[in-house]
Amino acid sequence: MSESTTPASPLVLEAWFDLQCPDCFQALDDVRALREKYGERIDVQLRHFPLAKHKHAYAAAQAAEEAADQGRGWEYAEALLARTEELGERGEAVLLDVAGELGLDAEEFDTALIDGRHLLTVDADEAEGKAIKVTGTPTYVIDGERLDGGQSQDGLRARIEQIADRLLEG
Repeated sequence: MSESTTPASPLVLEAWFDLQCPDCFQALDDVRALREKYGERIDVQLRHFPLAKHKHAYAAAQAAEEAADQGRGWEYAEALLARTEELGERGEAVLLDVAGELGLDAEEFDTALIDGRHLLTVDADEAEGKAIKVTGTPTYVIDGERLDGGQSQDGLRARIEQIADRLLEG
């Protein structure tokens, strides 16, 4: 009998995003490139850090949690980030529009925003973000190292790849 080996746990990359942030939309290119390069060896986790300057970011974070409950969290977040300007102009109606366009239960989104079922998750992310000194978005955390993209995203993907390669090889 041969022994079966279980694959190592994927490397976790926390992506602290504000879903009304245009810089986070630009950061999706890096997220996609990292997923393409590492496949299932990297687990990119969306963490919420709604900024006060974005009026609808907090509701957007709750909506993304509802999308995750319906099995399409990242897909929803990416679709919403493509519409940050519209979200700023039209508000929460955009959250429901995106849900409907993706074939999600928009009525359930509306109910979730009213009943606040995802408030604790978003609040917990925001509190943890503040505790680890997240100040802007996007910010990444990999292997305990915080990489702040709120000021500049230049070189971030390369730094993430450098850390990921070291961890995956070691």
